[in-house]
Amino acid sequence: MVRLKDIAARAGVSVMTVSKALRDEPDVSESTKGRIKSLAQNMGYVPDSSAQGLRTRTTKMLGLLISSTTDPAVARMLLAMEERAHEVGYDVLLMHTLNAVDREELCIRRMLARRVDGIFVTPVYRMEPEARIYKELATQGSRVILLGPPAQFCAQFPSVHVDDLPASFAATKHLLDLGHKRIAYLAGPLAAPWAQARFEGYRRALREANMEVDDSLVFQAGSTTEDGVKAASQMMNEATKATAVQAATDLVAIGFADTLLNQGVKIPRDMSVVGFGNTITSEYFRVPMTTVRQPKFRLGIAAMDMMMQLLRGQRPESKRLPAELIARASSGPPGGQNGDGH
Repeated sequence: MVRLKDIAARAGVSVMTVSKALRDEPDVSESTKGRIKSLAQNMGYVPDSSAQGLRTRTTKMLGLLISSTTDPAVARMLLAMEERAHEVGYDVLLMHTLNAVDREELCIRRMLARRVDGIFVTPVYRMEPEARIYKELATQGSRVILLGPPAQFCAQFPSVHVDDLPASFAATKHLLDLGHKRIAYLAGPLAAPWAQARFEGYRRALREANMEVDDSLVFQAGSTTEDGVKAASQMMNEATKATAVQAATDLVAIGFADTLLNQGVKIPRDMSVVGFGNTITSEYFRVPMTTVRQPKFRLGIAAMDMMMQLLRGQRPESKRLPAELIARASSGPPGGQNGDGH
């Protein structure tokens, strides 16, 4: 391992001069700084981040806690966050909650033990109004950015997320404008604020069209492909007479649509299907899926910018970014009035 004294010996200067040059201290000339930095790079010098952390009381490390990297909705956001962190000289420590409350708390404690400078967290939503670990984070003054809408137990922290309600409203209105009167809804997890907002968007679009929510058309699905498969089986067993389905997530919509297609149902002639998320799977599904595009990369950049504000001692405002409807082949008029369907 190359040490400061090795660079000093090669450069013919003191160890203190090398240290100051690499830290860009003002009392070293620009020409000397340039020569020492070039020499350090050529010799393969790597700064000791632990030693730097002891001096500056920072670790240049950020914790990133998400449900799982298998969730297609987070991949682009993670890429943006890691890229921006790299630009500003931070490393990212990634952990998964797997949507388990106990695991979430353990991961946060491990991050705190590693003395991360800040934590991004996709909360594990629960019905309880308080959560011990979030109270501790607030009491300790930890720098926390929520990746998702706040619930009561974590509302004291700034958040960045999609403006779910108007996006869901637009999806329902799209189906109404196509002529659908019986639109089923596959709802997300009860405790998740994003699922509540998306259902409210569906409800408001119906009300604007002078229609009320028909409870027989609302199914508690969840957020995964398997949840969509179960919802499809349940719906086929009930005579709902629905001509369209709106799902809280793309994965639910895909599980639902795949099950229907395997049963000989034609999409969109027999049933229009709309998802939420614009995952790559939805675009290349057997019948390309109408969905809501989330600004995933911009969400990641916004989250990092907010964390930088926290690190500077500022209090960032929470951000809700707009999403847009992407109409594809899975939605059409009821009965395939303008086409034969798939």
